[in-house]
Amino acid sequence: MSGVDILFADALERSTARTDAPWLEERRVAARNTFHAKGLPHRRVEDWKYTDLRTALEGANDLGGDTIALAADVPAGCECFDLSDLADAPDWVRVHLGKAAQAGPMPAAALAVGQKGVAVRVPKNAIPTAPLRLGITGAGHARALIVLEEGASLTVVEACRASAGFSNVAIEAVVGANAHLTHIRTAAAAPDAIQVEDVAVRVARDAAYRAHLFNGGASLSRLNLRLTLKEPGANAHLSGVSVLGGLHADVTTEVYHASGHTHSEQLFKEVVGGKGRGVYQGRITVAQGADKSDSRQTAKALLMGTRAEADLKPELEIFADDVKCAHGAAVGDLDPNALFYLRARGIPEAEARNMLVRAFLEEAVDEIADETIRATVWQAVEDALPKAMLP
Repeated sequence: MSGVDILFADALERSTARTDAPWLEERRVAARNTFHAKGLPHRRVEDWKYTDLRTALEGANDLGGDTIALAADVPAGCECFDLSDLADAPDWVRVHLGKAAQAGPMPAAALAVGQKGVAVRVPKNAIPTAPLRLGITGAGHARALIVLEEGASLTVVEACRASAGFSNVAIEAVVGANAHLTHIRTAAAAPDAIQVEDVAVRVARDAAYRAHLFNGGASLSRLNLRLTLKEPGANAHLSGVSVLGGLHADVTTEVYHASGHTHSEQLFKEVVGGKGRGVYQGRITVAQGADKSDSRQTAKALLMGTRAEADLKPELEIFADDVKCAHGAAVGDLDPNALFYLRARGIPEAEARNMLVRAFLEEAVDEIADETIRATVWQAVEDALPKAMLP
């Protein structure tokens, strides 16, 4: 066992002494067992071969850190609960918290070790006029739970701010029948950080989950999106951009069509410069009997120099017959003909290249419906582009 595995084991063992929530202890024990069985992810694990977390953490001295802060600005009409005091948790927290933790070692560690977090519930048919804003800073383990009851709607604006150290965040979302959840996530460039986040979403009948993501990268960054389309009419739409100047960003998605008549769509684009590395892995699974499922995924990357790297790996696993599924990936440089066209009309090369990169990303960013939020994401893109344009 490596030194970093021992540090994680120590953090897990310290968590066994907590008795603040006996109702959660069975799930914590299962989470600890999951982590011990699977261990810290590394490059020999297929899903993590582009993101070697074990090696990145070898220099760490403490992996159970507690400086992480998950601040929530909760809109009127929502119920909020602080997950640091689970002994008095309401029924809706007890029912849902930790149900998705056994899917992998990192969400399992967040449940077993993390003591901070927030839970938010949107009541039946409620539509808050303001978004739920989540701000994540610092190092350590934390978790969040978002529950939308039948017919509810909510926009979540999540901001991962640059900070040093290792952070591991697990977010669970439950989208009830005919409910709609929109998730906007921006992660600023964090060259001194190792960031792992796992988002697990369950989508019920005729409900929708939309995610729009911006990644500026980190020393090592990994975002897992795990979606289960549970019932007919459930749909998911994921889009994201990564703009990396010498940093690393891994976005891995898993969409499980558990029922027929479900729909999912993904569009991810990356601009990678310097010694940056952009990763997109997308697995779509259509369960046996999930006929009439419709799913597609597209990933494209621009490499701005010879040292940049992009790894795109879309996958399909189909166990039903009557489905429509498609996937595609492409990696390349800017179109030389388009660049020549702009240069021939007197536009300086740097400006022409910037225009073409912005046009490349526009399809993914402009899917954000809210103009204010869309402008915020565009500003994050503009801030990150100068470093990403370096060869």
